[in-house]
Amino acid sequence: MKKTPSIIAAALVLGAAPAFAGSATPAAPEPVIEQAAPVPFSSPDWTGFYGGAQLGYANIDTSAGGDDDGFIGGLTAGYDFDLGQWVVGGGLDYDFADISIAGGAADLESVFRAKLRGGYKIGNGLLYATGGYALADTNTLGSDDGYFIGAGYEYLINQSFSVGGEVLYHEFDNYNSSGVDVDATTVQVRGTFRF
Repeated sequence: MKKTPSIIAAALVLGAAPAFAGSATPAAPEPVIEQAAPVPFSSPDWTGFYGGAQLGYANIDTSAGGDDDGFIGGLTAGYDFDLGQWVVGGGLDYDFADISIAGGAADLESVFRAKLRGGYKIGNGLLYATGGYALADTNTLGSDDGYFIGAGYEYLINQSFSVGGEVLYHEFDNYNSSGVDVDATTVQVRGTFRF
């Protein structure tokens, strides 16, 4: 009868084994966490009106001699149309100045521009070329029309505001029938509100 305690002990161990092994119901599977798909980059929409201010520097050369420079700045407004990766638009600029030209023969007082531009979107920025009609006004030589060409870069801070810079080359041949040719280069920075 010495075997009885060991048989009872073995039966107790075997009977208790399921209790140590866990529940008879299978455990719920752990949830699978899927990585979110990356959101594709979409560039901002440039379509709409804009208006703002600009400030910069102008260098003016004349065939009569003299290389004059000074500050120039004013207002800008226009409309852009977003074509996907490309943007086209038109605008108007009006700059004030007080720059002596032609060795002091006159002072440049203002420049008006009617412009077209077209550019390629790079992220939130727009790299563009521009050109159009320019009208310069002086205090003694009157006003004359010419043309300009140039390039610029504009960056959208958000859909309502952008900053940028622009370099323009202007040419006024035979300024107001004076026999003097005038060339001007402007470099300006700008801030525009977009609507």
